[in-house]
Amino acid sequence: MTEESFLVPSDTYFKAGVHIGTKFRTKYMAQFIYKTRTDGLSVLNVQQIDKRIRLVAKFLAQYSPEDIIIVSRRENGWRPVKMFGKHTGISVFAGRYQPGILTNPKLENFREAKVMLVTDPWPDRNAVKDGIRAGCVMIGLCDTNNEANNLDLILPCNNKGRQSLGLIFYLLANEYMKARGLKEIEAKPEDFSAD
Repeated sequence: MTEESFLVPSDTYFKAGVHIGTKFRTKYMAQFIYKTRTDGLSVLNVQQIDKRIRLVAKFLAQYSPEDIIIVSRRENGWRPVKMFGKHTGISVFAGRYQPGILTNPKLENFREAKVMLVTDPWPDRNAVKDGIRAGCVMIGLCDTNNEANNLDLILPCNNKGRQSLGLIFYLLANEYMKARGLKEIEAKPEDFSAD
């Protein structure tokens, strides 16, 4: 992949730290790891990240906003998912996900969805279980230490950093809107990660 074919310049990816993994690596994420540094941190392949952002956005674009749900228990993901929801019209749950939202019609905030995207399969495990029971296609942002056995599609990235999550959700929102034939969002990547 050449520099021109990235969604944003590679420096933007590197500054946001989307490629920085953890010292732990799972078999699910081995295919996305570029190398392991001398300090033990695994580094994700930026080309793979870029390709997967496009793939996830194209996949999501096949669904209307009311068929998708985004979940982030991780605090660093709250602002990025809220901004994503604001620009795309997709329902988001930032903070604690109440079990049964997709499976219990008696709940006040019950929703029907076909696709669920989680920012981290571990803290969002209740949402993942709910999504599986409801028959949703499961998409997860996964770092090098994530298990992905309950996911249908993995987007490899640093899913812990505020700037990384901001950039990922900015690009997903932009690509989702373009793939649906709508205009690009009127925001900058910083708007998704600023306090």
